[in-house]
Amino acid sequence: MNKDAKIYIAGHTGLVGSAIFRRLTGLGFRSIVTRELTELDLRNREAVNRFFDAERPEYVFLAAAKVGGIHANNTYKAEFIHDNLAIALNVIDASYRSGVKKLLNLGSSCIYPKLAPQPLKEEYLLTGLLEPTNEPYAIAKISAIKLCRYYNEQYGTNFLSVMPTNLFGPGDNFNLETSHVLPALMRKFHLASLLYSGDTAAVLKDVRRRPLGFGIGTDSIKTEKEAETALQKFGVFRDRVELWGTGSPLREFLYSDDLADAVVYLMVNFDYDRLGELVNIGVGRDISIKELSRKIETLIGYKGVIQFDPTKPDGTPRKLLDVSRINSLGWTAKVSLDEGLKRLYEWFTAG
Repeated sequence: MNKDAKIYIAGHTGLVGSAIFRRLTGLGFRSIVTRELTELDLRNREAVNRFFDAERPEYVFLAAAKVGGIHANNTYKAEFIHDNLAIALNVIDASYRSGVKKLLNLGSSCIYPKLAPQPLKEEYLLTGLLEPTNEPYAIAKISAIKLCRYYNEQYGTNFLSVMPTNLFGPGDNFNLETSHVLPALMRKFHLASLLYSGDTAAVLKDVRRRPLGFGIGTDSIKTEKEAETALQKFGVFRDRVELWGTGSPLREFLYSDDLADAVVYLMVNFDYDRLGELVNIGVGRDISIKELSRKIETLIGYKGVIQFDPTKPDGTPRKLLDVSRINSLGWTAKVSLDEGLKRLYEWFTAG
């Protein structure tokens, strides 16, 4: 992959895609193709085919997806399976038909069975039942992996699939209805800390800048009192933060710039015949949601109380990836969880 190669990043504005864009530009790649959703809807097969016919990218990073946390996955099941299936089908097929040299498909650790042995090895795929709360998303991602494999086997393409662990970093989604656990926790503690200190003007500024969720947009809140009342629907109060579940599930977290470093490394140095069907990307260590909450609480300086609600779902008990394969290929994560949290909070408060 030379520095003048034409590279298409599908989903370049998202958490993963933006990190890949930063990594590629930082390495000096000069011909990166991107499209906003308003310019190209990847769910539209005809539009995708026209784009590939016109641009003819040589390399493709498939980072576009409809994503969200437990609530979003459990609420919008049809959209999660439909949209992610459509994106994968359209981009992978168009890549084959237009002669793309190499494609890298980004999956998710939720593809593995809910009760699979830990840590999760690549060969555990399809060996058990999935976690019900994100089954639609997982099925779509598994389908994308199989699409890449079978296109490789039938047509001789060079399509790779990687399975990142839980990601966080600049460009993350902080909508409290649709975000993943880490950015949701960070925003909740940030807002609760502002409420605790009586800085309701800063609270109003925050909720006017970023939607909260459940139809509560930036334009629907006019006063500081309305902002405080709206936050209570998400478990954010002056004296406490209420969180779903028991806090016991264990999760692994990878900083998005580390992921970008890993996928560019794989794209440049490896082909399908060496990597096989998929390879995990993670740090090889996990932490409980309760411990993560305490870390974020300490980082932000919140002085109130944390309350867990055991009547709400926990999701998968544990999701720790076995990263021995990618480590053996010469790559390891570099950014610690504490350092990553610090960087993300600086980005969040500066935005």
